[in-house]
Amino acid sequence: MYDLAVFWDWIGFAVRWLHVITAIAWIGSSFYFIALDLGLRQAPNLPVGAHGEEWQVHGGGFYHIRKFLVAPAEMPEHLTWFKWESYATWLSGAALLMIVYWAGAELYLIDSAKADLEIWQAIAISAASLTIGWLVYDFLCKSGLAERPTLLMLLLFVLLVVMGWAYNEVFTGRAMMLHLGAFTATIMTANVAHVIMPNQRIVVADLKAGRVPDPKYGKIAKLRSTHNNYLTLPVIFLMLSNHYPLAFATEYNWIIASLVFLMGVTIRHYFNTLHARKGNPTWTWLVTAILFIVIVWLSTPKMFETLEQAEARDLTPFEQRMASADGFDEAHDIVLGRCSMCHSREPYWDGIRWAPNGVLLETRADIARNVKAIYLQSGITDAMPPANVTFMEPEDRAAIARWFRATQM
Repeated sequence: MYDLAVFWDWIGFAVRWLHVITAIAWIGSSFYFIALDLGLRQAPNLPVGAHGEEWQVHGGGFYHIRKFLVAPAEMPEHLTWFKWESYATWLSGAALLMIVYWAGAELYLIDSAKADLEIWQAIAISAASLTIGWLVYDFLCKSGLAERPTLLMLLLFVLLVVMGWAYNEVFTGRAMMLHLGAFTATIMTANVAHVIMPNQRIVVADLKAGRVPDPKYGKIAKLRSTHNNYLTLPVIFLMLSNHYPLAFATEYNWIIASLVFLMGVTIRHYFNTLHARKGNPTWTWLVTAILFIVIVWLSTPKMFETLEQAEARDLTPFEQRMASADGFDEAHDIVLGRCSMCHSREPYWDGIRWAPNGVLLETRADIARNVKAIYLQSGITDAMPPANVTFMEPEDRAAIARWFRATQM
């Protein structure tokens, strides 16, 4: 049974690796095409229907690129589509959500102090909530607000703020950040699957049939693509946030997430304006810096509950099961002696101000809750303590492994 934990952790690693690779591909193509689109120049002797062109140099050669605002006069013989980068990113992200947050719901998803949910209830909320953003956003886009893009973006921002607050009311801070990122990424991928690609297929079908394509399809697709471009940077932050307790383990985490969306807008606005050759809006960097300073200020108050509050709290059913397994008391004493000087609410190891990755190993509940992580980091590997600075002995690691294996029986 204990080998299953190792296998499951490697599965999570593999899916995370896949998710990063596909995200790089999607983000790279998105950033490239937005920059290309904004940098197109008018030139003499352009073909009929061409909007602009650009010369680029890369990899030892020159590229001559032209864009047709609606479509060329005839269907090209070879046509490259860009869709699987988006689909693969979302699918791998959904799989990672299931592996980490659904399979590990008792540790990573449910915060019983906020909402005492059963595992199936938490998973149901997690899954159902991801569709809400797309339904509301798509309705807004089709309501006529597409002609007022600034107002549309403002309403989308309000939706994201509300969802961040709502997630934080029921889930852990770590899960709130991740779900808000998944919520946004679902909107982005749905834009590709349900608007951008279908509109492009309509244009291709018209060309094949000898009809003149309607310009509205390209215009609609361009709006959704632009929205995706502005949402990309905040999604990256939210996906990385689980490594930084300063971002997720504070009572203002949902406000921090909201400000990150604004930072994404200011950063993208700078580069998009620069690529479009419409000036050099350096004011965006000042605004970004101010937003970042506010985030830093919001990150420090009330990082964790106090030790007294933690010790007074009843153990959850999962924590009770882990603490009642054979070998817990021995493992508990080892972890307290070797790990808690860093992984505590007020670390006393020099240079460490907050528990690394927000992992607390100070109370019985803390240690019971993190049983799998302790096993993988200190039971069968020597990842922790770092460089074995607290001199954890081989017999200590063996005791931790025995406790974990007892929990699996």
